[in-house]
Amino acid sequence: MPKKLKKSGKSTSVAEVQNISNHGIWILIGDKEFFLSFTQYPWFQKATVDQIYDMEYHHQKHLHWPSLDVDLEVESLEHPEAYPLIYK
Repeated sequence: MPKKLKKSGKSTSVAEVQNISNHGIWILIGDKEFFLSFTQYPWFQKATVDQIYDMEYHHQKHLHWPSLDVDLEVESLEHPEAYPLIYK
């Protein structure tokens, strides 16, 4: 007879690309959703779908797209006011 767990396991924090639109991409990190517009993040605009979905999540604080050589700190998405520099 299988044993029943007394407690549920901890939820794991994951990150994934949820959607790509004509205006940008939607990323889900844990239970938070972020929109990265092509205006503010232009390196995604001409990327292929495969390149955008090829995202890695490191140490629950860093996003990396190896095929695009793009890195973003989750902190910059959560608190954009603290990161005023814009890529041009």
